Amino acid sequence: MDNKKGNHKRLPQLGLPLPDIVSRIKTMSTKKYSEGVKQSGWQTFNGKLRQRNYYEHIIRDEHELFQIREYIENNPAN
Repeated sequence: MDNKKGNHKRLPQLGLPLPDIVSRIKTMSTKKYSEGVKQSGWQTFNGKLRQRNYYEHIIRDEHELFQIREYIENNPAN
């Protein structure tokens, strides 16, 4: 996948470029969080809810998948 804007491959199931899918997920989850705060008394989060960018990476083998899973699991503690 090329990282230049407008040159992303489309995901066949959705017909959307990956950046558009990520943007929609961020929008929908932020909206749900906001509704939860207003309607269900969820605790507010004072920091940034989302990071600005994301990093695309192809997972090439089981070892790399394990390392990424471990990072995701342990990263919130950092």
